[in-house]
Amino acid sequence: MTQELIDLRNSILQENYTEALAIVDELEGMSKKANIRQIKSFLKILLIHLIKNQIEKRLTNSWIASIRNSIREIQEINLKENKKSYYINQDEWENLIEESVIEDAIADASIEIMNGKYTRSQLSQIIDRKQIITTAIKFLFLTYTYSAKELPAIMDDYLNQLTGTND
Repeated sequence: MTQELIDLRNSILQENYTEALAIVDELEGMSKKANIRQIKSFLKILLIHLIKNQIEKRLTNSWIASIRNSIREIQEINLKENKKSYYINQDEWENLIEESVIEDAIADASIEIMNGKYTRSQLSQIIDRKQIITTAIKFLFLTYTYSAKELPAIMDDYLNQLTGTND
């Protein structure tokens, strides 16, 4: 990115605004890609814990903290600088999860669940994908409705609905 900034400066100084705008577009694209990559990373953590919760039928304090943290980080990263639009809109989550994240989450969860009792393919067969995706989307939608300050308290209500919360 440093080279792009140098090129941008030089283009502006040379009054080559067409080139400068092209560089700005490239920088915006790089920024968007980085934000989406971060969102996917936190989304994978969320899915891993939802998968573990579904299979092990329990919910540890550590998992609760990871789920809560993932949702809060996604909320912060997903909101663009203008505070009015998002990198990922509400109607895009299901596709993003199914196309880009769920398989990696299953693979990583297979290592963690019951000390690796299931292979990735075995775990893929026994989980209820639809339920996991529905639960993840329910959490993600909260990020569009509640402020960062309100979100943790609201999430507590949703976390209490997960299997094993009362154990």
